[in-house]
Amino acid sequence: MASEKLIVGSDGKKRCFWCGEHADYVAYHDREWGFPVDDDHRLFEKICLEGFQSGLSWLTILRKREAFRRAFSRFDFERVARFRARDVERLLANAAIVRHRGKIESAIGNARRALELAKEHGSLSAYIWRFEPARRGRGAPGRVPLPEAVALSKDLKKRGFTFVGPTTVYSFMQAMGLVNDHIEGCAIRSRAERARRAFRRPAGVVQ
Repeated sequence: MASEKLIVGSDGKKRCFWCGEHADYVAYHDREWGFPVDDDHRLFEKICLEGFQSGLSWLTILRKREAFRRAFSRFDFERVARFRARDVERLLANAAIVRHRGKIESAIGNARRALELAKEHGSLSAYIWRFEPARRGRGAPGRVPLPEAVALSKDLKKRGFTFVGPTTVYSFMQAMGLVNDHIEGCAIRSRAERARRAFRRPAGVVQ
């Protein structure tokens, strides 16, 4: 039952179970998760941070997000694409972020691929939103990736992106509002859905 996946916060509001009582999680759940995003830098940021999260909790990454933004030039992929070996070493020495060489090099490589996508489609957003699922309800239960997430993952990999498996990409789609996976009865679900209805998709994206 959906009600079993809701929690009641200290403010009396019902929320998706995963945010718990952590203030950082609650703020992220209430203000960001599931609300549509078309800003290229925010989309790229989330792709990168999902990769850094691999093997860790999102709360860990969320609490380091500002440090990541400083370290990665606010996730301006045109700038990150120009990072070189010395920048990798600089990032590996930065204790405020996750110091994992493979993930750091992945973020830099993905920046170069994102730059190519933006040139091809006009923006990273125009490319990403082509994969929005047609149906407006919740995604598959239990965070099972939707076919569109599998398709996006496959296409990103074909283009040279890394750390973009189907589950990671589905989490990205949930967070960036391509689907509204706030559980029925969650206090934020209807607000996220209103934002999705009002959202103007990039030019050329058909819904």
